[in-house]
Amino acid sequence: MELRDYLRIFYANWVLIVVTTLVGVAAAAGFTFLATPQYEAQSKLYISVQTDSQASGDLLQGSNFAQQNMATFAELATTESVLEPVAEELSLDLSRNQLTELVNVAAPADSTLLNVTVSNEDPELAAQISNEIGVQLKTLVEEELEPPQGDDETSPVQVNMVQSAQVPTSPVSPRLPLNLALGFLLGLAVGVGIAVLRAVLDTRIRSVHDIEQITEAPVLGRIADDPDASKKPLIVHLESKSPRAEAFRALRTNLQFLTTGEGSKTFVISSAGPGEGKSTTATNLALALAETGMKVALVDCDLRWPRVAQYMDIEGAVGLTDVLIGRADISDVLQRWGRSQLYILPAGKVPPNPSELLGSDLMEHTLDVLSNHVDIILLDSPPLLAVTDAAVIGSMTQGVVLVTAADSTRKQELESAVSTLDTAGVALRGIVATMLPTKGPGRYGYGQYMYGYGEDDVLPDDQQRRAPKKSSGRRASNLNRG
Repeated sequence: MELRDYLRIFYANWVLIVVTTLVGVAAAAGFTFLATPQYEAQSKLYISVQTDSQASGDLLQGSNFAQQNMATFAELATTESVLEPVAEELSLDLSRNQLTELVNVAAPADSTLLNVTVSNEDPELAAQISNEIGVQLKTLVEEELEPPQGDDETSPVQVNMVQSAQVPTSPVSPRLPLNLALGFLLGLAVGVGIAVLRAVLDTRIRSVHDIEQITEAPVLGRIADDPDASKKPLIVHLESKSPRAEAFRALRTNLQFLTTGEGSKTFVISSAGPGEGKSTTATNLALALAETGMKVALVDCDLRWPRVAQYMDIEGAVGLTDVLIGRADISDVLQRWGRSQLYILPAGKVPPNPSELLGSDLMEHTLDVLSNHVDIILLDSPPLLAVTDAAVIGSMTQGVVLVTAADSTRKQELESAVSTLDTAGVALRGIVATMLPTKGPGRYGYGQYMYGYGEDDVLPDDQQRRAPKKSSGRRASNLNRG
């Protein structure tokens, strides 16, 4: 993925990232306030080696000996020989292992100093333990390990406390700023990780960008989601000045430029699966094309689940099926929609063999007849992945316009639909993205302006469009009329 892909993911999941970050900060704050404060007290011990001579060479040799054995002295400070007397002296109810966990003895490089650091929730006790360790280490080294030799009254190895531990006044942990910073970074990392994981595992089409990642076919239209689309599918007619109606007009314009100079145009409108808005797209696109004065034929080729007659509010008892079985002539079943140049051929009765009828010579003849009388033909066909009807009809046309619904169509389904058309040798002329979200980070909008008539303006009488009543009785003879 490119940087812009990650930015898009972060933008789409910014709420999740903010929430996880706040949770991380809150968890860090809760841990900080609930944790028992720990205090540290530190004493410093100086290790030296006595020599018989004060010559510089002997002094250097003694110093080197002390430095080379500092690790040994540091280990001695946490041995049982030191810690048990410490526990007895201070009356501590702690085992050696428990006491060892409280003590940290470090020997800086090239130094003969030992730093004895003790951590405890009791600051005074921490200081006492640190100082007592120094006392017990001195006793162990000078009296037992390196006792005086000969007439000497002092041990050749001297352990002297050069800085006693003071009672600390402020805790070293928990550290509120550090914990909050760590909680912030951890919460942010978790949020970003979940967002990226969701994007990687998400199989649905969410935006036009997802479509462009799957196919090189142009996106001809972008139709925003409308919860009331099922109640008023003919948005171009019912709300001609709405943003969605303008989106269908933009689709119309792109479709007109798609095959400039090819003569009569025939396109299949299909989708990968059901419920993606193909019939709504086909009917509104037909209305938008008819607005320009073009002669348009809308044919319902979905002989399994026809919807055009219902959406257009016309009689659909007879139609394409009757033509394909030779029961009726096309002029008997083709209906003109109102006073427009839109002609509708409903599906008719559902036959038992839709694919065979749609792939017949009569179907090809029907399209030839229509193409001689209209400027453009739109065929509303079944979903590509459900049945083969769309691919069968597509071979007789200029190609397929594929409708893809955001938040509904899966990426694998769109890929399979594109592959199906490619295998069948049918041209994919473009994609129409429908049901694009209008709210949220991935929203799609048409802008905040309306261009044209105001709400109180009325179109001239000769431009007003009225919905036709049930089948007005106009038939194919109307194709030859202006």
